[in-house]
Amino acid sequence: MKPIQFAIKIKASKEKVWATLWEDATFRDWASIIDEGTYMKGIMEEGQEIQYISSVNGYGVTSLIEKLKPNEFILLKHSADTIDSGEKDREKEWTDGKESYSLVEKNRVTTLIVKMDIPEEQEALFNIRFPKALEHIKKLAEKSNNIDN
Repeated sequence: MKPIQFAIKIKASKEKVWATLWEDATFRDWASIIDEGTYMKGIMEEGQEIQYISSVNGYGVTSLIEKLKPNEFILLKHSADTIDSGEKDREKEWTDGKESYSLVEKNRVTTLIVKMDIPEEQEALFNIRFPKALEHIKKLAEKSNNIDN
């Protein structure tokens, strides 16, 4: 596993950015940039497991929510790689990796910092797709911000 980090500044409250990250419709929208058809299954609570699954190929990862502070921080530990829409284990490509999302708001601008451990062979792919996903999160959150104000 290789640690990587991405960050972006978003002109929206941390609550709006958090909602953009984790509400079903917006999650599916931005996560599909990374892996087409990705959706989330489970309850977003500390100590619970959540699954991220591609509806296109059925591959996914099951993650334990190790730490959760809504609107500010989530730390995930990937506990299993799966196939068949999360029903069966597969090769341990992501297992034991960690992924975190931190949000810090100052003067109505939220900085989103994402840290993750990725399989080394996927580094180039993530360096292309994840910045695009962050730009899309920014667009969605800022659009939502304009509608609500």
